[in-house]
Amino acid sequence: MTLQIGQQAPDFDATTHAGESISLSALRGDKAVVLYFYPKDETPGCTAEACSFRDAYEDFTDAGAVVIGVSSDSPDSHEKFAANHRLPFKLISDESGDLRRSYDVPKAMLGMLPGRVTYVIDKQGKVQHVFNSMLKAKRHVAEALTVVKRLAG
Repeated sequence: MTLQIGQQAPDFDATTHAGESISLSALRGDKAVVLYFYPKDETPGCTAEACSFRDAYEDFTDAGAVVIGVSSDSPDSHEKFAANHRLPFKLISDESGDLRRSYDVPKAMLGMLPGRVTYVIDKQGKVQHVFNSMLKAKRHVAEALTVVKRLAG
């Protein structure tokens, strides 16, 4: 079962693909967070999703949100993925799967693949939206942007 709307999002401390430290608690009070979990760098669905987030990135930042992508790929893989597709947002490597488990992201495709779930977390650190779909990768972006704009007022 995934986190529910209104629940406090689990904090995390991580290093981005660019070597920067990032934590949910450091963003609290300042920015809404779009935290999206995806299966694997450079696969068709994940690339389409990442590029959709890239193309809408300015809309997210204008609405006061940061976008963070998470997969179990290595930091090197994330660095190449970000460079190949000019991704302006942060990518976090969750090789241990601890972050995915703390957010209750389910596995998909008969438990073989890591799932694709997007969370919108408000400035107070509460989950405001959850979207879980392996096949509708681009819809994650549209749904998240709608919620972020609503939160911005």
